[in-house]
Amino acid sequence: MTVTPLRQALAVLTVVFLAVAATPVAAAAEPDPKALTWTVQPATASGPDQRRWITASLDPGQAVTEHLAVRNFSRTAVTFALKAADGYLTDKGRFNMLSSDRPSVDGGTWIDVQDKVTVGPNETRVVPFTITVPRSAPPGDHPAGIAATVSSAGGTVTVESRVGFRVMLRVNGSARAALAVRGLDATYSPSWNPFAGGTVRVRYTVENDGNVWVSGTSRVAMSDLLGRSSHDATSAVEELLPGGSRTVRTRADGLWALGRLRTTVTTSPTLLGDGQAGADLRSASATVTTWVVPWAQLALLALLAGLLLGLRAAARHRRRRLAGLLARARQEGRQEAQESVLVGGAATAGEPDPGDAHR
Repeated sequence: MTVTPLRQALAVLTVVFLAVAATPVAAAAEPDPKALTWTVQPATASGPDQRRWITASLDPGQAVTEHLAVRNFSRTAVTFALKAADGYLTDKGRFNMLSSDRPSVDGGTWIDVQDKVTVGPNETRVVPFTITVPRSAPPGDHPAGIAATVSSAGGTVTVESRVGFRVMLRVNGSARAALAVRGLDATYSPSWNPFAGGTVRVRYTVENDGNVWVSGTSRVAMSDLLGRSSHDATSAVEELLPGGSRTVRTRADGLWALGRLRTTVTTSPTLLGDGQAGADLRSASATVTTWVVPWAQLALLALLAGLLLGLRAAARHRRRRLAGLLARARQEGRQEAQESVLVGGAATAGEPDPGDAHR
């Protein structure tokens, strides 16, 4: 069949039209997470409830069914992937769950939920999930998280956007709450003003050495060479999951120290979550010694000592000079007296006797 130029042009236009029309369809299959808005929260079988997260105290081998609610605020239907993973706290104290490229080994593996859920625009879907505690699970807390995610490809990188909540799983048994103090360090910076005290900077790490979710307090106390307390302050320790840690920094200004400065940090844990009323709460402490040389004050003392020695030397010099002047004055006085006596005696011997004139 002969193809005329007109038919060739129509065929090209048809291909271009189909390609342009197919592009929005392909994009709609993978929505941009930036254009989507959704929430995920704990729920009952009938709908969302008022819980911020789910807490469960279970025995080894026990299973329980919970629910989550996914609400899509977007204008189009979205298919969300549902994922569970181990939970942890970031350095800033915010709860997070492991990303998809990091395998879970603890509480995240105990949660069984369906892989996907499709939620229409402005629709809420309730999804059940099951928590099953292994029979060999050790007592204590095993934090996890569950989220609804949307993935998008940006070049060679896949970006995963997720919204979820924490699932705090506690296995009943012997609970131990302890906040250990690691890496305690204290440094003293003297003031160059000899009439002002220096600054002590304290740095240490608080580590959850127990098996339950805790917060607590830490007390920093300092004592000088004579055992006198020069600083005593208490601060809050934010929540820590088992095995988690947080670095604490504090400072004390205006401290006078000479020689040995002892800094002691004492922690007291507070149990968080439900259950385990009979938990073993253990306090911990650590002490570090800093040797302090107050150079500014020593320089001032040296200056005062030098000034005092100079004043004493000047006073001795004045006393010696005055004593010399007095001795010289006495000597001159004695010489003048002797000269007066000699002059007076010579004048008396040369005078005529009046009786000789009458003879």
